[in-house]
Amino acid sequence: MAKNLVIVESPTKAKTIKKFLGKNFEVIASEGHVRDLPKSSLGIDKANDFEPHYITIRGKGDLLSTLRKAVKKSDFVYLATDPDREGEAISYHLSVALKLEDKKYKRIAFNEITKNAVKESLKNARDIDMKLVDAQQARRVVDRLVGYEISPLLWDKVGKRGLSAGRVQSVTLKMISDREAEIDRFIPDEYWTIDAMINVPGQKKPVAFRYVGDISSKTEADRLCSLMNPSDFTVSEIKNSKRTKKGPHPFTTSTLQQTAASKINFATAKTMRIAQQLYEGVEIKGQGTVGLITYLRTDSTRISDEADAAARSYIKETFGEEYVSEEKAGNDKNKNIQDAHEAIRPTDVTRTPASLKGVISNDQYKLYKLIYERFLASRMKPAEYDIFAVTVEAAGNKLRASSSSVAFPGFLNVYNTEEDDEDKNSINFSGISKGDILKLGELLPKQHFTEPPAHFTEASLVRAMEENGIGRPSTYAPTISTLLNRRYVTKEQKNLYVTELGSVVNTIMETAFPEIVDIDFTANMETLLDSIGDGVVNWKVVVRNFYPDLEKEINNAAESLSKVKVADEKSEEICENCGANMVIKYGSHGKFLACPNFPECRNTKPYFEKIGVECPKCGKDIVKRASKKGRIFYGCIGFPECDYTSWARPVAKRCPQCGGLLYIKGKKLVCENTSCNYKEQMNDAD
Repeated sequence: MAKNLVIVESPTKAKTIKKFLGKNFEVIASEGHVRDLPKSSLGIDKANDFEPHYITIRGKGDLLSTLRKAVKKSDFVYLATDPDREGEAISYHLSVALKLEDKKYKRIAFNEITKNAVKESLKNARDIDMKLVDAQQARRVVDRLVGYEISPLLWDKVGKRGLSAGRVQSVTLKMISDREAEIDRFIPDEYWTIDAMINVPGQKKPVAFRYVGDISSKTEADRLCSLMNPSDFTVSEIKNSKRTKKGPHPFTTSTLQQTAASKINFATAKTMRIAQQLYEGVEIKGQGTVGLITYLRTDSTRISDEADAAARSYIKETFGEEYVSEEKAGNDKNKNIQDAHEAIRPTDVTRTPASLKGVISNDQYKLYKLIYERFLASRMKPAEYDIFAVTVEAAGNKLRASSSSVAFPGFLNVYNTEEDDEDKNSINFSGISKGDILKLGELLPKQHFTEPPAHFTEASLVRAMEENGIGRPSTYAPTISTLLNRRYVTKEQKNLYVTELGSVVNTIMETAFPEIVDIDFTANMETLLDSIGDGVVNWKVVVRNFYPDLEKEINNAAESLSKVKVADEKSEEICENCGANMVIKYGSHGKFLACPNFPECRNTKPYFEKIGVECPKCGKDIVKRASKKGRIFYGCIGFPECDYTSWARPVAKRCPQCGGLLYIKGKKLVCENTSCNYKEQMNDAD
């Protein structure tokens, strides 16, 4: 019988598929790409219409030799790489490297690694989709032009090799930098709330009724309290209503990364690594290697009819027919959706997380449970809530309390969010009627200050990238990893902060390459690159139109950026070894002092930038420092003997009201003492 060769990407995937196909099929892994642009040079012939020059990836020679031998022995070759642009490109490069033009071969693709899906893909074998190959090729060429032509400028201007720029990476760095600037400019505004603790019949504890209206000062809060305190609190309105909440869509790549970060504390890179394992297959005793989820790179919420029917049948048997959703969940109406893949779901809805507990790793179990429960919830009826809102009046002022209780759990039986937990606020208001006078326990005025925008976390950054059309499902995690690895960004308690090095690089990019870091331009480029895969535009047309402007900016930057080069600034510190004035250098954690006579003298020491402010604890100089992860803060030069530190920059001027330190917040000076709340507009002298 004919011998068939199936080439997949990973050894695990090969092992999973092999058991479905039998002895007439040999399955071998290419272990990713076998050809790529060279690392040592641009690899793009700009003079020859941007023709890419591909070479065999170093270390893949022996593997290609093995594949060529297997091709010779086979009668038919199936290229079964991943079902996306990248996978299509790998199949194309395999066809070239293995010289399959003289061989019978076809491309097969499947969204899940199950027996039915693999067998069905063989029935629907097709030619390689060159539109998808060109879409991947266009991205690769454009990204290579940006990275390889701008990065050397950064090395030269910042004086540090290893820096990089990127089409997606650089605009993402700007997004984080802009958020940091927005936070720094933020000036908190004071506001007050008043809670009336009222005794409600049937409740053991007093219920908090919140004053309805805006209160901007303590004076106003005190005035309202003095009016309401001796007054009757009369029930003026009782509203009973119902609210429904639909179950969530099944996961896309983006929503999986966001939810895994918030619910199980997985970084985006970890989420994708574990999801890849679940997709390719994990070893299950008695079953061998089993693919547990569908393909993990998708921006669609579509579910196949078969999977939808299986989920509804399972829900009916497990929870009852009343829990089965009456409507078929549709796709998100998102203009950026490009993939034809399904959403991320379990391959077999009867394979419950409980059945895999202790069988797969703990991390695999956590992520599978999240995917499984989200998918099941998407096929269940909405949750229903009973809402009670009670308004009381005192001295003409309204105060309100509300209660929310679950009338029908629906999808909440399998999946809930922090928001769903907040909805559980059940208060029994059945013992009161309109016109009742309720007894006041006490009035609780409280001072608040408006909060600045939140720092980006990995989850919120992925959401912002998706909303702005920056990158695609396959690029979110690698982009964040690159920013962290380059030390442009650091992560502390989930929050992302721009380091001093990241700030320097971002300033250069904003100055010299404004289009590259423009969100709208990048989003439009993403759409244009996607259109290549749809066959709407030729990929070289996109590159031809893109490169001239980039080349012009590079040439201008080569001249103008010499003025903003981070030069070796002399310091007053004297080198103990040779007597030379030490110079200021940039490292991955910011500035440091180094001897200018390097390499003859290799003396270095920490650099402390004095800001002209005395430490409030010991009177020594406050200096600008960088944390181990690169975040800028201000601290006493006497550390560790003195432990004064501050994230905000202090100034020499003291608060005229309480004598405390003043800190720069945007264009204002704000007192360190929040109870003082002194602030003033900055002037040139500050």
